[in-house]
Amino acid sequence: MPVGHPTRRAVLAGGAALAASTLASPLRAQSPQVVTRTIPSSGETIPAVGLGTWITFNVGDDPVLRDECAAVMAAFFESGGRMIDSSPMYGSSQPVIGHGLAKLGDTPVFSADKVWTSGDGPEQIEQSRRYWGVKRFDLLQVHNLVAWQDHLKTLYAMKDAGQLRYVGITTSEGRRHDLFEEVMRSEPLDFVQLTYNIVDREVEERLLPLAHDRGMAVIVNRPFQQGDLTRELEGEALPDWAAEIGATSWAQFILKFILAHPAVTVAIPATSRVDHVRENLTAATGPLPDEAMRQRMIAYVEQL
Repeated sequence: MPVGHPTRRAVLAGGAALAASTLASPLRAQSPQVVTRTIPSSGETIPAVGLGTWITFNVGDDPVLRDECAAVMAAFFESGGRMIDSSPMYGSSQPVIGHGLAKLGDTPVFSADKVWTSGDGPEQIEQSRRYWGVKRFDLLQVHNLVAWQDHLKTLYAMKDAGQLRYVGITTSEGRRHDLFEEVMRSEPLDFVQLTYNIVDREVEERLLPLAHDRGMAVIVNRPFQQGDLTRELEGEALPDWAAEIGATSWAQFILKFILAHPAVTVAIPATSRVDHVRENLTAATGPLPDEAMRQRMIAYVEQL
């Protein structure tokens, strides 16, 4: 399934060979078949599947595992991806991203990170920027609304000074939705990030419609429930009619369901495998389900 923990030392030799072969290939231009979505506050378009880094890129200083992550990034860009999302909360993920970007050279990355501290936000943001090795972030988000008033002031000031392009907030796993909604209603945010998938649909009631009405781009985290959902479905048969939307795996089935919601801008599945990142980007090609099909998809999963 497309979410998985980094491979262990028993298979490091094979991983190193895969990383080397992937990194050796030139980065291709984004495929015109990849579904793109418009960021409402700017009109910029962005591919609808990004890359999360929670757990999967937390590989420490191991050079082989770092190169495996760089290979995932290379395949991600080759397949038409742009947004990579991380956080200071994610262990070594930020410097691992920086390693990959340095190794790959010129890339079309849309850099999305977070501020997550009750202390000095600007200091943490600068450390994150150094880890990535970028001149500036495209998007910075207040992670799980920690000290959100102070951090939003910082982020707005950075945006006004040309040091940042977009401002957002995040939540996950259904936490603090009432406060999240209050902030969405009161602040001029460019992005919101939240949990949404075929079984976690609470945000359909208020948050997704509000984002649509307020002109806020939506990033979907935990599309596979950190791998639990795809692992649970792995032994079940994909319905024959999934072919109508071009879904050949449960991962694509779930991603296409998410991307079909009109408020969703980007989904950010995390993975440590090259084949899975390519599979995920393929979900952003071809047809997406209409509302009748989405309801059919929900009913099928609920009866399993």
